[in-house]
Amino acid sequence: MTTAPTEPIRQATLRDLDLVAPLFDAYRQFYGLPRDPDLARAFIGERLSRGDSVIYLAGSTAAAVGFVQLYPVLSSTSARPGRLWLLNDLFVTVQARGKGVARALMERARALAVETGATGLFLQTARNNVTARHLYESLGYRLDETFVVYELGLQ
Repeated sequence: MTTAPTEPIRQATLRDLDLVAPLFDAYRQFYGLPRDPDLARAFIGERLSRGDSVIYLAGSTAAAVGFVQLYPVLSSTSARPGRLWLLNDLFVTVQARGKGVARALMERARALAVETGATGLFLQTARNNVTARHLYESLGYRLDETFVVYELGLQ
């Protein structure tokens, strides 16, 4: 079931850098990282310039209220021709929460997966991010109880 977005959803381009970068910086702060608008701008600018991710924005061309960023990934274990999409970042401003913006962005991400013949979408979030987990589960995402995620920090 598709929900009518409360805000228009569109794919971001490099011209949208000034809209996406502050949202990305706020997203990083949500996860406890320090405010760093220069880093956010450089990182998102590179993604948009290189085209190595797909970013959708919610809001007008003058003021965005949320974004979702996806990266293409191949699956060795499925060995299928379609890619997977890693839904890496989802953020909605405090003022726009509870209005269906995150759901609309998630539905647009799903549409991208269908449009590109992907085998699926996957994501991860903090265990204590109960609101986001509820949204994901309401959209049909299931908690993976088979695999354990490890990480090796190099910096």
